[in-house]
Amino acid sequence: MKIYSLRKCKHILRHAFHLFQKKKKGMAPETRNLMQEALLALQQEVMHENEERADELARQIESLCGAHLRKTSWDHARELIVALVFALVVAVLVRQVWFEFYEIPSGSMRPTFKEQDRLVVTKTTFGVNVPLQPAEFYFNPALVERNGIVIFTGENMDIRDVDTMYFYLFPGKKQYIKRLIGRPGDILYFYGGQIYGIDSDGRDISLALKGDSLSKIEHIPFIDFDRKLVLPPNPIGGIYSPVYIYQMNEPVVKLYVSPSNQVHGEMVNPPQIHVSGAPPIADYGDMWGFKNFGMVRLLTRDQVKNLTDQNPSDMEEGLLYLEIRHHPSLTGVKLIRDEMGRLRPSIGLSTSIIPLQEQHLRQLFQNMYTARFEVKNGKAYRYGMDSKAVASSIFLPHLANVPNGCYEFYHGKAYEVLWQGITKQLPSTHPLYRFTPSTVQLLFNLGIEWDTRFSPQVKNQRLVPARYAYFRQGSLYLLGAPILAQDDQTLTNFLQREQAREKTSNPQAPYKPFEDLGPPVKNGYLDIDFVRQNGLMIPPKMYLVLGDNHAMSADSREFGFVPEQNLRGSPELIFWPPGPRWGAPDQPPYPFFNGPRSFVWALVALCALGGTIYWRKKNGLPLKFDK
Repeated sequence: MKIYSLRKCKHILRHAFHLFQKKKKGMAPETRNLMQEALLALQQEVMHENEERADELARQIESLCGAHLRKTSWDHARELIVALVFALVVAVLVRQVWFEFYEIPSGSMRPTFKEQDRLVVTKTTFGVNVPLQPAEFYFNPALVERNGIVIFTGENMDIRDVDTMYFYLFPGKKQYIKRLIGRPGDILYFYGGQIYGIDSDGRDISLALKGDSLSKIEHIPFIDFDRKLVLPPNPIGGIYSPVYIYQMNEPVVKLYVSPSNQVHGEMVNPPQIHVSGAPPIADYGDMWGFKNFGMVRLLTRDQVKNLTDQNPSDMEEGLLYLEIRHHPSLTGVKLIRDEMGRLRPSIGLSTSIIPLQEQHLRQLFQNMYTARFEVKNGKAYRYGMDSKAVASSIFLPHLANVPNGCYEFYHGKAYEVLWQGITKQLPSTHPLYRFTPSTVQLLFNLGIEWDTRFSPQVKNQRLVPARYAYFRQGSLYLLGAPILAQDDQTLTNFLQREQAREKTSNPQAPYKPFEDLGPPVKNGYLDIDFVRQNGLMIPPKMYLVLGDNHAMSADSREFGFVPEQNLRGSPELIFWPPGPRWGAPDQPPYPFFNGPRSFVWALVALCALGGTIYWRKKNGLPLKFDK
């Protein structure tokens, strides 16, 4: 028989001692004395490092414990409950106040984070959090970095499906990860996929909002021109009026039918996001730079004829045609019957068409990005879609000859998604790389939603893909790249047609061409007065957050600003999957040493020291037997 080591004897001594201390009052005097004498003898031999004698006494004590100190079912249950409660309390405190591991659930932060990425998130970046509440014991707003990435809770925010359960026991709210763009008092204006702005003291912060490492990230000021509508519950005279359009979860436009049956629209200019004393924003398109951006999709020649008000014969021939919806305006407000059959006022939109040649389509293909998607038996659907919904859906697009699997496009490169989010770039011979106009149209129009209801189908279609166009330095950008350069003859011809349409339009409802209006710059410097009048002001103790992947991100554009008390921390490290993105995420570096972090680490060290002292006092030799 193998002899017990001194370490194991010491463990048996401590274990038996604590059991004895709990149960000795219920023991017979002679048994109690026998047990105590054996424990004292074992302690003496252990302290004298007499291994053979300690082994003999340890085995004797094991027999005595089995006979007189056996745990009842209640003892086991009580110990389990105490251990679980202690572990839960520690886990909650650590996750809420110190750090936690976080898995990315969606593609809203691509390319910085992808689905199934695992992060280490620190909760001490800005302050000391109150556990399980949207509050802080201490918060330092000076630690919040523009363009930094933040974790925040959806508590008390207008976010759908926000409820969750922590450890399957504690009801709570989901946490979200976005890039923090605007701080309280900032005034921001969008142009060219970028953001220009000033802080609360009127200083130009545009450079801080355009980090060199973030050049691939575009910023679009809206998800849709009328994504969120608030209508009365019942129509009056068959018409739903008034209709409010929300942006940043604030009412910005009111559309209504007057008593004389005239359709009108007016800007609301909410005071909490509009500079006090600044002239009101004149038209919807002027707000925050909306007129600098258009929503786009690709059409065939027949679709241009049937689904738009333009004639493709009036322009050069194209393999496909780019439709641009732009300049949301109150001058063209009209009554429509929407997809739910409701007769209601709607904003006016201008529509432009650009014929695209093969070189344009190839450039689009070389810069294509999509949501992560899965292919099964030739049908494609968005990654994460419920299996029952997949089985019953009749709106899944077809990808012929593509093997079953999970895929994604980014910057024109196709990847297969393997186990736990690991990706492998596909060879150029893969069927996904097969270039045809129809393939480009499918990937461009449906590559985000993967739902054929976003395909071109009817006039005035409300469901359009989350694809956007904008000008920067004279070139037309799509998918974050200058697809039509400034000197491209196709672009020159388009701009000439736009100017001609403007000149011949009705003066009562003038056409506004889609052209490069230029950044908010005057004499080489930011036009601060222009930004003050037309920019978006961030309210006090509120923050603007946007997803790096604007096409797939529900962010402040939908649910509004994030309250200061909801900020919980920031990502520190990508630890999975291995690859070039492993390590610190793409963001301005937060200071490693700050007040909140030093306090929490000192508190953890103090708890660890106190726990060590307590353990040694309770378990250090010689053990203290009650008299």
